Amino acid sequence: MIRTKIANPYEYPLDFSSLKAAAQAVLAGEGIAAADVTFAFVDNPHIHRLNKQFLDHDEPTDVLTFPYSAPGAKKLEGEVVIGYGVAEENAAERGHAVGLELTLYVIHGCLHLCGYDDTTDVATVKMRQRERHYLEQLGLPNISGE
Repeated sequence: MIRTKIANPYEYPLDFSSLKAAAQAVLAGEGIAAADVTFAFVDNPHIHRLNKQFLDHDEPTDVLTFPYSAPGAKKLEGEVVIGYGVAEENAAERGHAVGLELTLYVIHGCLHLCGYDDTTDVATVKMRQRERHYLEQLGLPNISGE
């Protein structure tokens, strides 16, 4: 059973059902049978603090992923923290709705939990391919970078 939860401490206008559907699509599509994943949507100062604390990057970011289960565990557990302010800025800059940007971040975070990374050029290309795959599967436009 795949279980997803959304934490929205800043009470952003979120389409909970479409964000959860995106997470379900990725996790199921990547062969995950059992999962418990929380998505937390936070403001720029909040994600900036986390980014500095855990990655020593002194800026707000789009997505931080915290896996709680070991690779290959029977149940995938983790948390995906999403920068709502970053999503607003990127969506405005790229000319699409913030909800679409947030969906991309949910997909991206789920892929990280499933073991994908974007630390090398080759890994980034593979991750972007999977993002595009899930955007298409969900009937959404391709906003994933090349």
